[in-house]
Amino acid sequence: MRMYDLIMKKRNGGKLAKEEIYFMVDGYTRGEIPDYQMSAMMMAIYFVGMDEEETLHLTMAMAESGEMLDLSQIQGVKVDKHSTGGVGDKTSLALTPMVAACGVKIAKMSGRGLGHTGGTIDKLESFKGFSTEISTDQFIENVNKIGIAIMGQTRELAPADKKLYALRDVTATVDNMSLIASSIMSKKLAAGADAIVLDVKTGSGAFMKKRADAFALAQEMVRLGRNAGRNTMAVVSDMDQPLGNAIGNILEVKEAIATLKGQGPADFTELCLSLGSLMLIAGGVAKDEQEGRDKLLKVIEDGSALSKLAEFVKAQGGDDSPVYDSELFEQAAISEAIVSPDYGYVQKIVCDEAGIASLILGGGRETKESVIDLTVGIILKKKVGDEVEPGDELAVLYANDPDKLKAAKERLQNAYHIGKQKPAKSSVIIGVL
Repeated sequence: MRMYDLIMKKRNGGKLAKEEIYFMVDGYTRGEIPDYQMSAMMMAIYFVGMDEEETLHLTMAMAESGEMLDLSQIQGVKVDKHSTGGVGDKTSLALTPMVAACGVKIAKMSGRGLGHTGGTIDKLESFKGFSTEISTDQFIENVNKIGIAIMGQTRELAPADKKLYALRDVTATVDNMSLIASSIMSKKLAAGADAIVLDVKTGSGAFMKKRADAFALAQEMVRLGRNAGRNTMAVVSDMDQPLGNAIGNILEVKEAIATLKGQGPADFTELCLSLGSLMLIAGGVAKDEQEGRDKLLKVIEDGSALSKLAEFVKAQGGDDSPVYDSELFEQAAISEAIVSPDYGYVQKIVCDEAGIASLILGGGRETKESVIDLTVGIILKKKVGDEVEPGDELAVLYANDPDKLKAAKERLQNAYHIGKQKPAKSSVIIGVL
């Protein structure tokens, strides 16, 4: 079998067989197939596409290129959740304790943030001493004991995807539905969960800007998961404005804690309830979404979801005292508001710009080597559809560097669009698959 022949076959519109896909993925991962040939293949796939069967074989070949986590020692159904990312997306911090408190096992691998979207691991490290650098044995033990564990993605997990994504990133071949879906799902399948619930974002702050593209990606990933034998469901959610009111690591953790106390923002709470109800259905503890919601609201009301967060933080070496008193978290030295220049309504908050404002403050990574300031960020006081008067606070920025504050403040001010017409408030949940 020769890579040259496979490139020509795909370039000419042919369908790659399972053994051909495994040959090229295995060969590239081992360094036997050079970058220039795999680049040519990625470009051929970009233009010609892959059918459902080819996409499944590509996904499984990447998943099986490294360690396939065996979670069979964990009793019960293991459910994982994945978000395509966005501004203010702290969902895992509130959602996973809620679901675990209802009796569903959460065995999750998460990553760090790069750019203006923060990573779950960075946010969890707001708890002093917390570590996701735990062994697989400890990971399994924690899930069995308390129902939840989150660890960092190992180097051995889907190494083919890491190599292929880096190549696609520099050869303009990222934006292909089969390649995007297989990249995401290869890691989820390798992580070993029985069921996967996906949160696919759409809007100005999301990877998928158009709703049609977000639905297409969600459908592709659900189909891949189910064809691989995993119970897979998806929610398409709005990211045309930041999720909730908090942007920035510690600020987002505080908002997640408030949500577990029943005091969270309406849009963020609704997303947690929607995703959580699907996770409870997948875990076999709820027959439908309404029963799932009722169970989730109960664990918020009786305090068991909050206690589960504390238990989880403590089990992974973290100081759990801020779970019960958020004032114990470190705080930024400076805070300053931006205000409305006019009467009217908030028409739009350019989501990417709000995220970049937080990044400028130090709340995100420009490069993988950047050090995040966990204390900085933004609290939105007004969101789309809210009425404002001149001088009303739109948002408050938290900073430790006056120069960064000045630059971020200007960026955030420009992200807010005020107009005379009251816009319709849209639901955070756009669709469920």
